[in-house]
Amino acid sequence: MDRYGRDVLAGGPGARAPRGPVTRPQVAEAGLVVEEVTTGWVGAVVRVEKSGGMHVVVLEDRRGRTRTFPLGPGFWVDGEPVELTPPAGPAAPAAPTRTASGSVAVPGARARVARGGRIWVEGRHDAELVEKVWGDDLRLEGVVVELLEGVDNLPASVAAFRPEPGRRLGVLVDHLVPGSKESRIAAEAVRAAPPGTVLVLGHPYVDVWQAVRPQRVGLDAWPTIDRGTEWKHGILRALGWPHADQADVARGWQRILRSVRDYRDLEPSLLGRMEELIDFVTAPPA
Repeated sequence: MDRYGRDVLAGGPGARAPRGPVTRPQVAEAGLVVEEVTTGWVGAVVRVEKSGGMHVVVLEDRRGRTRTFPLGPGFWVDGEPVELTPPAGPAAPAAPTRTASGSVAVPGARARVARGGRIWVEGRHDAELVEKVWGDDLRLEGVVVELLEGVDNLPASVAAFRPEPGRRLGVLVDHLVPGSKESRIAAEAVRAAPPGTVLVLGHPYVDVWQAVRPQRVGLDAWPTIDRGTEWKHGILRALGWPHADQADVARGWQRILRSVRDYRDLEPSLLGRMEELIDFVTAPPA
């Protein structure tokens, strides 16, 4: 038996030409993960731009490094060869019918004058995530989001705000679980205000980073960080991202934030709490 079969180079009427995978066009959309076949570089599309009269694509790998390649053939997506093409111009996409939170979009609507009520969040990362997903809704409703910078002084801050029926206060707190320090402070803050004027809600996560679905950054689940290790630095190290100082933390968060496209990339435990807070501060006085 000829274990190798017939000569693949033999011609003749019955010979069949070898068939390879067919290259298909693929729009180089931001966030698309591709492999450049010549170098083996794997990264997500950051942007497409013109350089020297030609289109180039900038790819960012999982360590935050970037490289630029000519747009065109020579890339793989999901194991198939593709020819990267530039995205359509700004006028091409149709107006969105939904906001990032899933609400019905109101094209051309102007921001409402700010209400007396407010939503407080613990820190800058919380505020940036809320803005990215709920920003359009909050502007339409006239709700201002402000930084609380921690919950230790929440009762005093609530007293200084002086909430009332037409000036309600909603507060989003990290790691609000039964028996925690945060839950005791939240209860004290609510007792210090007139009934029905303050609502404190929270999610169960150590930090708002965990409210982003881990699959958006290539994880099956957010890792458990050992006690004694600063949580955000530990997360960045587990991801293989730079984690030496606060600048690395800031850059790491921006990468996570860029991965969030809309409400579907967030955990339900945060989605429900934010929607409830918005409803609370926008409800008419009883």
